[in-house]
Amino acid sequence: MSLRLGDKAPNFRAKTTEGEIDFYEFLGDGWGILFSHPADFTPVCTTELGKTALLQEEFAKRNVKVLAVSIDPLDKHLEWRNDINETQHCHVGFPIIADEDRQVATLYDMIHPNASATATVRSLFVIGPDKLVKLMIIYPASTGRNFYEVLRVVESLQLTANYSVATPADWKHGEDVIVVPAVSTEDAIKKFPKGVKVVKPYLRYTPQPDVE
Repeated sequence: MSLRLGDKAPNFRAKTTEGEIDFYEFLGDGWGILFSHPADFTPVCTTELGKTALLQEEFAKRNVKVLAVSIDPLDKHLEWRNDINETQHCHVGFPIIADEDRQVATLYDMIHPNASATATVRSLFVIGPDKLVKLMIIYPASTGRNFYEVLRVVESLQLTANYSVATPADWKHGEDVIVVPAVSTEDAIKKFPKGVKVVKPYLRYTPQPDVE
């Protein structure tokens, strides 16, 4: 059965390039990103893991831990990691799961038979501190992901988890946000001292509340 938004993210134990981990213990009380790649020593995947490594400090600033997964064995991961570091000018410091028995791929429905009977598609899951699935992105094997977009959606998820707001199309950190419909305009004015701009009764903007 496939996962849906709001479902409990399945826990698992797995061998990784950073040793054996328990997924929940690895995440602790923070956020997590679990993303799959079709195979080691493939060009698009090499660039993806390299970009993630280059952004690892940015994820850490947001209390986010990342880990990758494919069904290739650990020795291949370790060898391929050297190639990633060399070609992408980075240091891959996050775990890469060796999912040879497809335990993780099955739990997270990462193999789509009509796309490939064996390789995992480019699935990405954002897991909240409550261990619930907050976001899912699925790309085909041929299209690399935009990890700046992943950072952006994490910022949106964290913001909207703490305030009664939503983020509009193309929103970026520091821009105005939308007051959710559940909050009346009268209450919004009290709740958001920076001001509320009413465009329509259902469309109201306010400056991002956690930015000075």
